[in-house]
Amino acid sequence: MTDGTPGSDSLAAGPATGTDTGFAAIDAVTTDTGEIMAQATEPADRGGKPFWARLDSPFTAGFLLTFGGLGALLLGLALANIATVLIYIAFAAFAALGLEPVLKWFERHNVKRGWAMTIVFLTFGVVLAGGLLLIVPTLVEQVTAFFKGLPATIANFEESETFAWLEGIFGDGLGTLVNDAEQWLLNPANIATVSGGLLQVGLGIATAISGGLIVIVLTLYFSGSLPAIKESLTQFAPARNRPKVRAMTTEITDSVGAYLMGMVLLAFFNSIIAFLLHLFLQLPFPLLMGVIAFLITIIPLVGPVLYWIFASVLALFTNPVAALIFAIAYLIYIQIEAYVITPKVMSKAIAIPGALVVIGALIGGTLLGLLGALIAVPVTASILLIIKQVFLPRQDAKV
Repeated sequence: MTDGTPGSDSLAAGPATGTDTGFAAIDAVTTDTGEIMAQATEPADRGGKPFWARLDSPFTAGFLLTFGGLGALLLGLALANIATVLIYIAFAAFAALGLEPVLKWFERHNVKRGWAMTIVFLTFGVVLAGGLLLIVPTLVEQVTAFFKGLPATIANFEESETFAWLEGIFGDGLGTLVNDAEQWLLNPANIATVSGGLLQVGLGIATAISGGLIVIVLTLYFSGSLPAIKESLTQFAPARNRPKVRAMTTEITDSVGAYLMGMVLLAFFNSIIAFLLHLFLQLPFPLLMGVIAFLITIIPLVGPVLYWIFASVLALFTNPVAALIFAIAYLIYIQIEAYVITPKVMSKAIAIPGALVVIGALIGGTLLGLLGALIAVPVTASILLIIKQVFLPRQDAKV
């Protein structure tokens, strides 16, 4: 209420003004106190970098670089020491992926995975044991006969018209070269030097047997836990991306398994054709050449060509006419395999350009040998799948 008394207005407004001023002062004090407390609790600024990132000190920089180089060296040595183990694991993983289509076929016919694995591995064991009992004695006999008959084979070759034609092209030095090669091959000291001696050969055989057993055991474990392994790997992806990652993982593993089964089937066809051609043309060592054909032609794309060159040149030492017939017949089969058999076998497996198949096989074989040649094509196909389903859609979304 205003009564006209001087100062009444100021009295009426005074409390409000005083209150506002008081609150502002309190806020200012509180703010200043908070800032002071915050500054007191914060660590002192030491350049804004942790100690390991301060490279302005020569001692710190040298220490960190030396420590990093030493760590990289130790890691490289560790990987080199366990390289054999990593190769065993890779072989077992790809063997498990190769058996996955067979196991899924049993599961589709209401056979549990455990029983399917038992059937597959028992069948494989019986076939392997039977094959070893039938093939190994004959194989050893043919290898022995090959080295015993090598002088007669070379002598017959030197008397043939083909040798005379080659000698007319390359000169008299061809005969000297062939004789030197014969003496070198038949010298036991050279063979022992190349193989590292009998002890080294024995150690190599023992290592191969133990490695085979390790791969079989790992394949058994991988085959039994492959679904769980795939699901565990999927958990590393964010939850929103897991359905897509799960679908891509299934597509990749299925394609790799179908591809490996197809490669084994094609190599088996090659070995049968090579055995029959050597048998009908009466070329020596048909069983040995069939086994060699399987081991070489399992290399994708380039394997049949390599075996064609190797077998044709080797047959040339025995019978030039038979060698020519073999070269023509096997070349025809290679064309049939490339344009008829391979598309039917691989139609549901992997479809990638032929140039990438050749490049991948060459790079993989150079880096990891047979294992690299085997895994090169599936790895290339997996990379192409990831590019098509992940990278290209993201690029298309950038407008």
